[in-house]
Amino acid sequence: MTKCAKVRSEFSAYLDSAVSGQRMLQISRHLEDCGSCRDEFEALRTVQRSLATLGPAKAPADLGMRLRVAISHEKAATRARWIDGLAVKWENAIRPMLVQVSAGFAGSVALVGGIMMLLGMVAVPEPVMANDEPLGAMTSPHYLYSAVTPRAIVTSNDSVVVVEADVNELGRVYDYRIVSGPTDAAVQSQVVDQLLLSVFEPARVFGAPVRGRVVMTFSGISVEG
Repeated sequence: MTKCAKVRSEFSAYLDSAVSGQRMLQISRHLEDCGSCRDEFEALRTVQRSLATLGPAKAPADLGMRLRVAISHEKAATRARWIDGLAVKWENAIRPMLVQVSAGFAGSVALVGGIMMLLGMVAVPEPVMANDEPLGAMTSPHYLYSAVTPRAIVTSNDSVVVVEADVNELGRVYDYRIVSGPTDAAVQSQVVDQLLLSVFEPARVFGAPVRGRVVMTFSGISVEG
């Protein structure tokens, strides 16, 4: 039994030819004489052959989109945790200290605040919203090209599909929403295929690339008689 246990522990290496030639000969002779070990070896070899016929698994077509969405969500969660931690530090340490310090300078703060208010009444211009940034300092994403020829979306009826896509700083789509038109699985698969292979000029703020959002319209055609 000790000899059988030793031989069986080397079955995997024997199948992979990872033992010496002399040891392979010894194991082969043992399998000829021992029916129990031979049956177990044949079962192991059958499993190995079955696994070899499976081949590599094909990745889903929308794997890239799923990864970008997951990474985006993880970044958002990390940012939220960082902000929450900063808020706790503010409440527990910085804010009480500022309250104590500000008590001794209340008069000075009131004086400076009054002067700044007067200056603000005559000098501060009208506030400018981010979407109204002058001089073209902010730009929205716009489509550049695609690795495949853009094509119509096949739907159950002739209808336009309107998609709102989120574009990252590299000009690639990492999330999307169908805001108008069919939303079945077949339509979503076609939309994902085209978005994954599309490249955009990213949104920019003062020349620096940032995340942005773009609305795309796909023609829908019906192939049903």
